[in-house]
Amino acid sequence: MPSQPAHAVETFANPAPEADYTIRMRIPEFTCLCPLTGQPDFATLALAYVPDRRCVELKSLKLYIWSFRDRGVFHEALTNEIADHLAQALSPRYLRLEARFKVRGGIATRVLVERRQSGWAGALL
Repeated sequence: MPSQPAHAVETFANPAPEADYTIRMRIPEFTCLCPLTGQPDFATLALAYVPDRRCVELKSLKLYIWSFRDRGVFHEALTNEIADHLAQALSPRYLRLEARFKVRGGIATRVLVERRQSGWAGALL
């Protein structure tokens, strides 16, 4: 069993590349650090994507998400970074990542990022 976080995700061939279908994942235990105070930030990530040729392998996604645990990073930057890494690895038809951060200093943050293949006009299912 891996005991270290990973900085990349593994993929596998989409078993139904001819079809538009949505894969949804909820990651309720995301953690990172505030880049200014070093205090922990907690979030739930909601990932939805319409695969093209590749799908994300779940164990590698877990290890990738783990890599943020000890990083100081702003909410907006990390949500875009994760979406960019997943879009690069998967080349999905559509990808949506929502990060809902717990209240800190009386403010709850929600960051929503979308990536779409050029010319893809399908709907998120």
